[in-house]
Amino acid sequence: MKTKFSLILLLILSLMLFNCKDDKNTSESQSVIILDDLVLNDGGKWIVNKETHEGVKQMDAIISAFSSDSNTDYKKLGEDLSKQTSSIIKNCNMKGEPHDQLHVVLVPMLDEISILKEQSNPTKSKIALDRLEHLITAYFQHFQL
Repeated sequence: MKTKFSLILLLILSLMLFNCKDDKNTSESQSVIILDDLVLNDGGKWIVNKETHEGVKQMDAIISAFSSDSNTDYKKLGEDLSKQTSSIIKNCNMKGEPHDQLHVVLVPMLDEISILKEQSNPTKSKIALDRLEHLITAYFQHFQL
């Protein structure tokens, strides 16, 4: 049953991801994604489950290691990050407004990771990585364990 739920959630996230491609907030020339719908919880951070928080921390560590090694294999980076997001989605048991707020930042993350995995243009890959770093920063500004 949990596997079916995970697959359905992944399908929904994928549909949302592809529907957002033409959004003005994610144009290719823009290096920062604007998250108008992401808000704090009455001035505080939203509480997330441990698996989600650890997964995003691991994504941040993967990006830090990639950047510190002056690596340029963006496709491999995208694959590594995709594994982390799959784990986050698989282990998500959040509900309500915290879950909805998480999706505001997670869906664009999935979009940028897809670009990294599929893009052969280093300039566009770098823009996607910059956006992803911004999204991870936004995550830590709005969510806590």
